[in-house]
Amino acid sequence: MMTARRKAFQISVIVALALRNLRRQVRRTLLTATAIILGAGMLVFSNAIGDGTHEQWIDDGVRTGSGHATIEHPAFRMSRKLEDRLAADVRAAAEGALATPALADRITGVSAQLTINGMASSAAGARPAQILAVDPQAEIDFTILDEQVIEGRYLQSDDRLAAFVGVGLMETLNLRLGSRLVLTAQDADKEIAGQLVRVVGVFRNGAPPVDNAVVHIPLAVAGEWLGSGSDVSNIAVMVEDSTEVSSLVRDLRQALADPLDAGLATVLSWREAMPALASLVAVDQYGNYVIFGVLFIIIALGIVNTVLMSVLHRHREFGVLQALGLTPRQTGAVVLIEGLLLTTLSTLVGVGLSTWLTWYFLGDGFDMAVIAGDSLANNMDMGSVVIDPIIVPMFSVARTLQTLGWIMLMGILASIYPAFRAARIDVAESMKFDR
Repeated sequence: MMTARRKAFQISVIVALALRNLRRQVRRTLLTATAIILGAGMLVFSNAIGDGTHEQWIDDGVRTGSGHATIEHPAFRMSRKLEDRLAADVRAAAEGALATPALADRITGVSAQLTINGMASSAAGARPAQILAVDPQAEIDFTILDEQVIEGRYLQSDDRLAAFVGVGLMETLNLRLGSRLVLTAQDADKEIAGQLVRVVGVFRNGAPPVDNAVVHIPLAVAGEWLGSGSDVSNIAVMVEDSTEVSSLVRDLRQALADPLDAGLATVLSWREAMPALASLVAVDQYGNYVIFGVLFIIIALGIVNTVLMSVLHRHREFGVLQALGLTPRQTGAVVLIEGLLLTTLSTLVGVGLSTWLTWYFLGDGFDMAVIAGDSLANNMDMGSVVIDPIIVPMFSVARTLQTLGWIMLMGILASIYPAFRAARIDVAESMKFDR
């Protein structure tokens, strides 16, 4: 009992000595604390903006593409042919799995799609087209194109021979609302078939490959035109955010084990289905890691400078403390706790202040076009994906705790050498110092 009390007393004395030194060197402590606060704040801000940016890229990309996860025929990704489509029974099995409570609670949108490479022609000419047959009601919850209408409207459930086209295709073929348009493609019997449709709406996405080629038509019309019935090329799935994709894909693969084993279907995440977007996100993340590394170095140097300078100017004090009974290990502990207290308090202030400021001023979104210039006033074009420049910071408890942990570790590591120096002070020699 006495030993425990004695140890507790010794620890309290060591902490009191550490706090006294931090208070005594107010200017040096405040300068270092300011550096740590700014560094921790910048880390939290960078994490929030970086995560929000990546989530925005992914969300816009998967809504233009095939979702956070896609269920499709194994050969469809390479061939893009109608014969490599999901049969009606496989589609039913997939939709049944997606409707189960274990998966449905995580899913925000499901769209069965039939993608056809064909031609679009009018009296003014013809050009290649990417024809996407969809269920209009389901697609509204999935796509972003219905928000980019410049004329007319998006497809509706009761539409029959209707088409929703990009502005580039409309201008090239000299179309307008109500104009007739002929779509031509290879049907299920590998024969060339044509379908007459009328333009009910026009969109402007901002990406030339989308505006100049994409045509949306009702899935029922495509089934009759191409003889594919209710078959689809893929079933696109959306979730709340991209962090849930890995578990969703794993559960989908388990639920669809039979068609997957038979080679009738495969389940792909957005990273597998859209490798260019995945590479873009990865490159930007690596760039962020470089910035974080520089900030960590600045914080570490600030801590080393403060703690080491306090050691160099306190030889006589440490000698007196050891002469009064403090062991070299306890002397080193005083210095180590000084660095740890300074790091902990400054980091908590920096993280808390940055989180509040970022949420207060940027909680509704941050317009990257303000920084990037007028060229991004509407959208950022990255290949065939157009990114909304309004970035909403994304706060993560795990990321914040990770930042705290890393800075704490840096504080400990940066204090080890000064503590080692303090522990090796010679008592007799230290008495010769005037200070």
